[in-house]
Amino acid sequence: MTLLARLASDVQLMFRRPPRQQYGAICYRGKKKSGEVEVLLMTSRDTGRWVIPKGWPMTGKCAHEVAAQEALEEAGVRGVAETETLGAYTYPKVLRDGVQVVCKVQVYALEVTEMVKNFKEKGERRIEWVSLDEAAGRVREPELRGLFLAFKRKMSDRLSPKAAKQQAPAAKQIPAE
Repeated sequence: MTLLARLASDVQLMFRRPPRQQYGAICYRGKKKSGEVEVLLMTSRDTGRWVIPKGWPMTGKCAHEVAAQEALEEAGVRGVAETETLGAYTYPKVLRDGVQVVCKVQVYALEVTEMVKNFKEKGERRIEWVSLDEAAGRVREPELRGLFLAFKRKMSDRLSPKAAKQQAPAAKQIPAE
């Protein structure tokens, strides 16, 4: 590597910022007749791409609580968020000032128990309930696609008779600093 190439690489590393942390939810419910799991997708306000509810850390709230709050504000759903993360994905976000940053989203499963009529971002997004395969096909982020498919496996294991007999380990709470 030439000295000039090494300097250029070092300059790039100096300006690279760590990903900004966000928390999100895969909101799900079982269909009443078939018991099949469906998940909530919504469009982003800026590009109209299919996404999950997500947002920035909130003072005094654990990560899974932030995910649940964002699900209520952005999609109008209430429910029980698991305290153990399903995983994470990254995506590029353009901030209000035009700066582009990379965001890392820790994702939690949220079982929807109620849909509210009025919520903060009502009318700003399209919301649809779809199968896990459909959700995986609609999202642009490959890591989020992988989380939907992993969640599908988790839910099919959970619904199998064999898995019902096994006890799940206790989950830890992760603070949303």
